[in-house]
Amino acid sequence: MTTQDVTTSPPRAHSSTEADASTEAAGSAGTLSGEIAPESPSRLATGRWIEHWDPENPTFWASHGKAVARRNLIFSIVAEHIGFSVWMLWSIVVVTMYGTYDSAGTLVEPGVNGWALTAGQGLTLLAVASGVGAVLRVPYTFMVPIFGGRNWTVVSALLLLVPTLGLSWAVSHPETSFGVLVAIAATAGLGGGNFASSMANISFFYPDRQKGWALGLNAAGGNIGVAVAQKVVPFVVGLGGVGLAAAGLVYAPLAIAAAVCAFLLMDNLREAKADPAPTLRAVRHPHVWLMALLYIGTFGSFIGYSAAFPTLLTVVFRRPDLALGWGFAGALVGSLARPFGGRLADRFGGSIITLTSFVLMAAAGCIAVVGVRTHSIGLFFASFVALFAVTGVGNGSTYRMIPAIFGRLRALDPDTSSEVSLELKRQSAGAVGIISAVGALGGFAIPFVYKWSRESFGGSIVPALQVYVGVFLVLAALTWLFFLRRGTLMRKV
Repeated sequence: MTTQDVTTSPPRAHSSTEADASTEAAGSAGTLSGEIAPESPSRLATGRWIEHWDPENPTFWASHGKAVARRNLIFSIVAEHIGFSVWMLWSIVVVTMYGTYDSAGTLVEPGVNGWALTAGQGLTLLAVASGVGAVLRVPYTFMVPIFGGRNWTVVSALLLLVPTLGLSWAVSHPETSFGVLVAIAATAGLGGGNFASSMANISFFYPDRQKGWALGLNAAGGNIGVAVAQKVVPFVVGLGGVGLAAAGLVYAPLAIAAAVCAFLLMDNLREAKADPAPTLRAVRHPHVWLMALLYIGTFGSFIGYSAAFPTLLTVVFRRPDLALGWGFAGALVGSLARPFGGRLADRFGGSIITLTSFVLMAAAGCIAVVGVRTHSIGLFFASFVALFAVTGVGNGSTYRMIPAIFGRLRALDPDTSSEVSLELKRQSAGAVGIISAVGALGGFAIPFVYKWSRESFGGSIVPALQVYVGVFLVLAALTWLFFLRRGTLMRKV
């Protein structure tokens, strides 16, 4: 007899402690109040586990599930927020490390602590941090089914001590070679990996009808860490005589606090603790790779522009003051817009919101080109803030499309057994991580495209912006072709 056989009372969530009590009370019959006693927690990893989870059941959700899901969402957001902040620390730190060079390439004035990075070196550091974060999202996706969401949140938060303390040491030693600096910047990618495990974990907690809003909030809480870091770092580096090292030191205790909160207040789901093979099976679906491509255009743009925006204000317009004071604005707007993209997708469908986002992103990119050509920093700044806002909406809508695609697959499958449904649900959670990993590669590519543009076209970023506009239009066409065109399998997901 399985949990699906029980009909005499609605299911409820069990922790491992509750499981022991219910098993004892049930005696040899193995039942309590018409329910099947959960599997003995001795057969699970030690820790705080919920043995049964059924968010699609309205009674379960209203009586218990919603409160538990909300609690886990809150502290998932806390941990992911710190992770994103650490991931993007270098985006604002490098602004203070640039040297001032004349037209002949001669150093005129060094930056903070005697550093004299060139624009190319700075963009390389940003690309490496972004790229490592993207690559780490693949193994991080598997950590939830292997270790449990709560357990891995604790570990991943503690791993953030490596990039935070490493940054603090490196920026205090200007004699450090550029190669070592690149290696330390690469460890910031540990913060980027957190996103994949966090999103995969939270996707299990919420019913399909609320995944867009829940995943949007979870992602926005992380994304906004970029803006917070870019706003807080310029302030804290001037306090207490610590200087630039404070950029890392301020986040080390916050990482520990996030780990403690996850340990005490989050849960592992028995449903998510399973063979990680469904994640591998998820990549067999061609729509997963198509969504990964679309996510490069939305999230890849968000994270790439977030990393590069302060640098562009500094090296293109010679306004480091604006970069340090207002460089956070784009990331903030994009982060706040993300959950609304999920909410709009819940209501109207993710594909139409995604298509609209790409068209508006292309329009904002064209306005940015005008701003650069006329050297209007006001127009450039406004166009980028608008671009960030639309990438945020697109982030939310593309992520809502992922569970919708697997929901459509469930509806099309003639085998409606609970085992098949659970398999596709696990594949959906795994796809979230894989897609987030591929999408984040946009953050790796964008700084290098700017670097190529500046080095190949006399310091101009206009060719780079034109490339981005073209990419947005191609992605808009793909969205229509595979998700909105009449007769397509996944129409209007």
